[in-house]
Amino acid sequence: MATFLYKLGRLTFRRRGFVALIWVALLAVAGIGAATASTATSSSFSIPGTEAQRAFDLLEERNPGNSADGATARVVFKAPEGEKVTDAENKREITGIVKELQSGSKQIAKVDDPFLTQAVSQDGSTAYISVSYQVNSMELTDATRDSLEDAGKDAQKSGMKVEIGGDALQVMPHTGTAEIIGVVIAAIVLVITFGSLVAAGLPLLTALIGVGIGVSTITALANVLDLGSTTSTLAMMIGLAVGIDYALFIVSRYRAELADGREREEAAGRAVGTAGSAVVFAGLTVVIALVGLAVVNIPMLTKMGFAAAGTVAIAVVIALTLVPALLGFAGKRVMGRKARKTADAEKSAEPGNGADLTKSADAKPNMGTRWARFVLRKPVWVMLVGVLGLGVIAVPAASLEMGLPDDGAQPKSTTQRQAYDMLSDGFGPGFNGPLMVVVDTKDSSDGKAAAARVSEEIESIGVVAVAPAQFNKAGDTATIVVIPKDRPSSHATEEVVHDIRDAGKDIKADTGAEVLVTGATAMNIDFSQKMNDALVPYLALVVGLAFLLLMLVFRSILVPLKAALGFLLSVVAALGAVVAVFQWGWLGSLFGVEQTGPIMSMMPIFMVGVVFGLAMDYEVFLVTRMREAYVHGESPGQAIVTGFKHGARVVTAAAVIMMAVFAGFIGSSEQMIKMIGFSLAIAVLFDAFVVRMAIVPAVLALLGRKAWWLPRWLDRALPNVDVEGEKLQQQLTDTSDSAGSGDGGGEGERELVRV
Repeated sequence: MATFLYKLGRLTFRRRGFVALIWVALLAVAGIGAATASTATSSSFSIPGTEAQRAFDLLEERNPGNSADGATARVVFKAPEGEKVTDAENKREITGIVKELQSGSKQIAKVDDPFLTQAVSQDGSTAYISVSYQVNSMELTDATRDSLEDAGKDAQKSGMKVEIGGDALQVMPHTGTAEIIGVVIAAIVLVITFGSLVAAGLPLLTALIGVGIGVSTITALANVLDLGSTTSTLAMMIGLAVGIDYALFIVSRYRAELADGREREEAAGRAVGTAGSAVVFAGLTVVIALVGLAVVNIPMLTKMGFAAAGTVAIAVVIALTLVPALLGFAGKRVMGRKARKTADAEKSAEPGNGADLTKSADAKPNMGTRWARFVLRKPVWVMLVGVLGLGVIAVPAASLEMGLPDDGAQPKSTTQRQAYDMLSDGFGPGFNGPLMVVVDTKDSSDGKAAAARVSEEIESIGVVAVAPAQFNKAGDTATIVVIPKDRPSSHATEEVVHDIRDAGKDIKADTGAEVLVTGATAMNIDFSQKMNDALVPYLALVVGLAFLLLMLVFRSILVPLKAALGFLLSVVAALGAVVAVFQWGWLGSLFGVEQTGPIMSMMPIFMVGVVFGLAMDYEVFLVTRMREAYVHGESPGQAIVTGFKHGARVVTAAAVIMMAVFAGFIGSSEQMIKMIGFSLAIAVLFDAFVVRMAIVPAVLALLGRKAWWLPRWLDRALPNVDVEGEKLQQQLTDTSDSAGSGDGGGEGERELVRV
């Protein structure tokens, strides 16, 4: 592989104009496709195999006009102090709003008058209008949302407080500010790392081109493939991070080759042949982690994973082709001014004039070298401090509770949160998450008696209210609305759902009627359970495949095993930090957490997928350099020092950039985005700086040569992909020797670089 990539690097360097033109053309085509594509009107969300989804499907089949899974909204009214919503003027205003909503959009299925549905609090201070839509929240048009908001504004003129809750107003948060913050911090880190604006700008430029192509392609195909806006957000977040990192690895190795006296084209070839090999395998681990999300069997999550994996693949190809092409345009400016002056001085120095050209490389060991030597002196202490420190941070993870956030997790300034609080104060917290019980009486001899039995059983469980059963026209399906006592995301409400389902088993045995619990709250509970059940199989699949891949890369059993165990430690520690902040509220005010609650159910598995791929980036890049030094004859200890000498600065910069990109999303007003940003940033912090930079070298130091041990039979069975460039180095050495002896070496070199 290294030889092929070496040839590719030299080819793209020589044909840089053509290569750059191809990528600009691809970006233009993707942009035109995104601009001309029809707007995505649908982003269906389904959870195959769950009871809540089966209930939705049953209602769609038996009562298709009911739109059971359609969006909902609640317009909540609170009368001024000393008044009631039932007062003549207030009642007239609310009734007028009902009529205004009914005629406000063709997407509305039903608007309930609170005075006919008894949606008025006992003290008369609060009332709410329930609005049901024919489509889900992602299919609502802007005009429909505007009419809903305008109705609330009109009602406020009467002096009543009016707020709107429900999923009808849910839109994906704009994250442009977060992305800009991440890019700015990345630019600063790159300038500090390289000391050159040109070298710093290359990774940013190529990453933005890759993200532009990826996101534009997703936008162009969104309507055809039913992709939601969250898909492009995920692709942008990951694509930007890995795009910068992969280009950073190539540019850093190119500068190192130039510093060793290589010609520019030769330096580009060697950079792509060595660092490029690490990029390929690092990219493969990220792709495996993202594509592996398909095991969860949630279509939306599968599409998100595949789309993000496609963006990562684009980032890899750009790093291998566009980056060396742009390095050809950059010339010597890719080196910092100080480095250029030093290189010129060394080049002008004549042999024998007392100038020691190797002295500068060894006279001042860099921070990575000093840290590696410290770890080699105290490997046991470094390992113990790292493992125990992460272990302590991981303790809260034992109390992890998963769920999906409701409007109670919104900032207090939003209308959704204020409507949520008004309903809780006026009616009780359970009114924010009603349950829908579906009774399939098709196989029952007496459907009405079966539905009555269900209502009695639910009342005995202990809930606030049970609405009378409503049958469809055929009379074979009934729906019962249940109001629990506690808020939607509480453990008590989850227990109510399980109790109803348990009672339904006995009812089916006695009457033949099947009882299904659905609604947004039940759907969230089922979603959380499905994600929880899929976590272990997903971990086994991703870690297992990556272990095989890393064993192929490092030709070792213990190094991949150590990489996988270190990753699990950092992920559990990150989960502990998330639980402490978002579930327990520790330092919550610092991160803008206004309401503690269960951890978003998709966050752990999502974090595992993303962080595993990114963590392997650092593992592959850092340890590959160690493996390269070891293969070329250095002792295990010296190989660790060499790996840190060349890789620590780059890995540190890459980790800081990733943390900056992810941490930028902590400022989002959405609890979900805030939680994802925090979890990914803290996980990268733990994995890069504690696991990869401390625990990994300590373990390698303790293992010595055993770290690179591989059974002979397995060594023969595994293909040699030559990631560390051993074969490439041998070929280049042989070619150089042949050229020096004057026996046709020039032809041999031309044959090596010919593609």
